[in-house]
Amino acid sequence: MTRPIVYGVALGVFVCTTILTIVSILTPHWVSYSVTADTGSTFTKSLGLHKSCSSVDDPSCRPFPNDDDCRDDQFFCSMWRSSGFLISFATIVELATLITFLVVMAGGKYKRETGWKLIGCFLIADAAVEFASMGIVAYLFDTDSQFIIPGWSLDWSWVLCTVSASVSVLIAVSLAASAWLLPPEDDYEYLEDPEDA
Repeated sequence: MTRPIVYGVALGVFVCTTILTIVSILTPHWVSYSVTADTGSTFTKSLGLHKSCSSVDDPSCRPFPNDDDCRDDQFFCSMWRSSGFLISFATIVELATLITFLVVMAGGKYKRETGWKLIGCFLIADAAVEFASMGIVAYLFDTDSQFIIPGWSLDWSWVLCTVSASVSVLIAVSLAASAWLLPPEDDYEYLEDPEDA
């Protein structure tokens, strides 16, 4: 039987994973490139799901991928945009999961006894969407010709997405384990019969 404290801890951890997902969307550090010239100056370029930043461009950040990026490689642009869409969709699934957590926690003993299944499904769906998004970026990193040049690497926004998805799976497993392993929650106290006293 999953207890309120278990849901409370799971909700707290899930809020943290949601923040990780949002940060990974907003920061342009999914794939990065860094090289130091013989003169000692360092050139950096980082790609996010929706923008690209470079140490030599003015302004330093621009929308990504734009029409110039897609002129020669429509497949890359379609896949990169799909990844951005999926991770944005994951935030919607996470919002639905947060609402489900609150409804289950406020719903009483019966909802707590059975609500872990619905929350677990939302958590697994969230993780699947996030893993798909980061998998697309990893696939493009491994196969696209623009990343063949040494110096490119998957960066910390990609790691945040991976951690967020992994923790969502762990939360789902933890809720299921607590539902099966913890004894039933007692909402009632037995009163002594006045005649027995």
